[in-house]
Amino acid sequence: MALLRDWGLTLGRWTGRPVAHVQKDSGEPEVRRVREAAEAADWATVRDVLEARPESEDRVGLLWAVGETAGVERWIAEVLEAEPDAALPRLVAGIRHISWGWEARTGARAQHVSREQFELFHARLRTAERWLYEVAEREPGWTSPWYGLQVTGRGLQVGLPTARRRFEATVRRDPHHLGAHQQQLQQVCDKWGGSHEEMHAFARKSAFDAPGGTLLGQLVATAHLEEWLSLDSGPDAAYMGRPAVAASLREAADHSYRHPDFVRRGAWLQVLNTFAMAFSLAGDRAAARECFQATEGRVTEFPWYYLDGGDPAAAYRKLRSSAGR
Repeated sequence: MALLRDWGLTLGRWTGRPVAHVQKDSGEPEVRRVREAAEAADWATVRDVLEARPESEDRVGLLWAVGETAGVERWIAEVLEAEPDAALPRLVAGIRHISWGWEARTGARAQHVSREQFELFHARLRTAERWLYEVAEREPGWTSPWYGLQVTGRGLQVGLPTARRRFEATVRRDPHHLGAHQQQLQQVCDKWGGSHEEMHAFARKSAFDAPGGTLLGQLVATAHLEEWLSLDSGPDAAYMGRPAVAASLREAADHSYRHPDFVRRGAWLQVLNTFAMAFSLAGDRAAARECFQATEGRVTEFPWYYLDGGDPAAAYRKLRSSAGR
């Protein structure tokens, strides 16, 4: 993979590397534009941006930028009244209620979430499901509502068979949809009722069944990070230090971002960040340096929030330094 030049400036001084900063919008102008429009309750612009992005070109990323914006749940209700037959406002309402639901639950462990928080969480997810099913009926070719139903299904604990059907409904419409595969990977994790074996098998099959240059190579790295997270201090480092883990990561990298058909679009930056963290923890400094150089200091929140108290930029800088960058 051709890597970009690694230049950076800090306070007027040459640093030899770019300053690490969290890239919330993946460097895509349309994500920033639709987020700003959502903040301003500018439905006309939100609609124009979303309608201009085909479902086949990862419209989910734009939808999620809207859904994460506070206050959308208020103004989208007026749009729903004004456009009772339109599918797109229902899709936005459904995605917003997913994010709004998780805001109620918070990211705390289940034992630290109150009954009232769980009730509100589940109520908002059930509302999201109602909107998303209506969209799926009105626009049977759309991928986004089924992806949203994968997310609500995990929160509502619909069970592995139902979760699998929702995943299959998504990939029938878009076989290599990264978000759908990421959700299903979580669903088959040990912590959500699956197992490490099932998780790794799913990750490898999904990645290597896809054409070379696929973003789905990220799943292999994510699966190793998930098993690492499940272990106590000591065993976690021993796991990532296994030669088989590093070999698995290199094989996935060769089929993904190192492949000549890899294209820097969509979630490519998150893919490189995930491999950077995984290679760093696996002790493969050369492979980690390659990823850090390619990201040019642009940090995605996932997977770095797993480290250093949830400060992605600090975690990125720390492991980049360890890798010799």
